Amino acid sequence: MTELFVSALHLDRAAVKALKITDAYSLHRVVYSLFPDVRSETEKHSHIQSGIVYADQGGDFYGRKVLIVSDRLPATQVEGQYGEVISKPVPDSFLAFPCYRFRVQVNPVRKDKQSGKRVAVKGRIAIAHWFLQRASSCWGFEVEPQTLQIDAIDVLQFNDKAGRRVTLGKAHIQGLLTVTDPQQFHNSVKNGIGKGRAFGCGMLQIVPMINNPFA
Repeated sequence: MTELFVSALHLDRAAVKALKITDAYSLHRVVYSLFPDVRSETEKHSHIQSGIVYADQGGDFYGRKVLIVSDRLPATQVEGQYGEVISKPVPDSFLAFPCYRFRVQVNPVRKDKQSGKRVAVKGRIAIAHWFLQRASSCWGFEVEPQTLQIDAIDVLQFNDKAGRRVTLGKAHIQGLLTVTDPQQFHNSVKNGIGKGRAFGCGMLQIVPMINNPFA
């Protein structure tokens, strides 16, 4: 299996201001700047993943924290002088448990059958149904419906690198999962789940359940 690393990026108030972190795109720019760019321009427009997923943990007056999972080590600071990055490898044994408690920020969208365009899934009930279905069919795990919580739903708006206006829905979800396909689950941890992964969606934050609560 591909070696994975988990990292925590800590930015104090001065770093947040100096790096001009004001929206989802500016945070994307900072996180991706920590890594060597290993994809060609053609690969960036294909289905080849970046090898980087992250989750903004938010912040307060004093600073901000971002969790990152990657297939290569990041730099220890942003632009050589801002913040602090603490990294460690993810042992294979960590991904060998049958059950986990999880948290994730996802972009709930589906493809419209008539137009072929992606449309947002709206409302807690619809998002829960979408997540349960996608988990079992695409992501290598199942979630007991009674454990699933939709904690918050945000709508982010920002301009991307080309100046295009982007609207991104983000649902904060937690619950208990049971692994059904270990390889697929590993890929979900490595690459994230769903759309919007370049902008902080899809990173599975997991904690092993030593005793199976569903046994």
